[in-house]
Amino acid sequence: MSDTRSPRLLICRLSHIGDCIHTFPVANALRDHYPNSVIGWVVESPSAPLLAGHESVDELIVVPRRWLKSPAAVWRLRRQLRQLKFDIAIDPQSLTKSSFAAWLSGSKVRIGYGGKDGLELSKCLNNQLVTRKAPHVVDRYLELLRPLGIAAPQIQFRVPINEEADATISYFLKQQGLLDGFAVINPGAGWDSKLWPIDRYAAVAAYLGRRWQLPTVVVWAGDRERQWAEQIVAGSGNQAVMVPPTSLPELASLLRGARLFVGSDTGPMHLAVAVGTRCVAMFGPTPISQCGPYGEGHIALQEVYKKQSRRERRKAGNEAMRAIQTDSVCRACDAILSDRLSEKAA
Repeated sequence: MSDTRSPRLLICRLSHIGDCIHTFPVANALRDHYPNSVIGWVVESPSAPLLAGHESVDELIVVPRRWLKSPAAVWRLRRQLRQLKFDIAIDPQSLTKSSFAAWLSGSKVRIGYGGKDGLELSKCLNNQLVTRKAPHVVDRYLELLRPLGIAAPQIQFRVPINEEADATISYFLKQQGLLDGFAVINPGAGWDSKLWPIDRYAAVAAYLGRRWQLPTVVVWAGDRERQWAEQIVAGSGNQAVMVPPTSLPELASLLRGARLFVGSDTGPMHLAVAVGTRCVAMFGPTPISQCGPYGEGHIALQEVYKKQSRRERRKAGNEAMRAIQTDSVCRACDAILSDRLSEKAA
């Protein structure tokens, strides 16, 4: 049920593509509950292109990375936020930088996490603290809306559609002869402990081509991942191609057209979920219960999980990822593709 009141609402989720995607349902739940409210989102520049044009966000406030270290950037942000006169700030990140942005806005109500999820100075800067109960990040973020009377909202991502990005990807797919279907492999990850061996990705691409006559598009970002993508293409037996450099809207467009995504716990995997593409996702240092592909129809694989601090898991080797064998990933791909064929036949 919608609320006839129209408070001005600010979302403070500044960084990490995957976590910004996990916050989309928060924006949508706010829009559904307060259809006439102004909703703003303060975000750092790397994630901003994915938010541009989102139907539930009226004001996108973009700050540079490391803005908190620049007095001039802090002052500019304060001035911009105060002009928008927000009443309520929601802080899914609950770090010093996100809670400080909420405080700078002048919002009288600043909702963040208490307990172990309220990190750094956030518990001092936010003034309504929620203790999370849900394990998965998507559900956990939505728990921040409980003080507003929003409970069990419909979970939707509503990733913006960018016509220019669609045209660019359509041209690429046509040039490569991929209009009849393709898989996407993403070998990169933000942590080295999340990396799966490159030769295994190549073997999966080769398998998809042989078993399912399904070519693979390999996505990448940066020089290191470009080299990995080249190695996957070279080892795939002519079953894979590299995508050109892509923006976030272009990546979203590419993923919308894919029949399958294969990769680890990364922003592109969560973006694939958000646009409705089924995933085979490999997990090593992060738990599936918290960070797995959200919703039904996906397969998450994990052989080893060692409970450690976030810093320890980030700095670990990728032994847990290497414990996942190529055959397991191929069988998971079979299960999803067989299911898709059954759905098509029905």
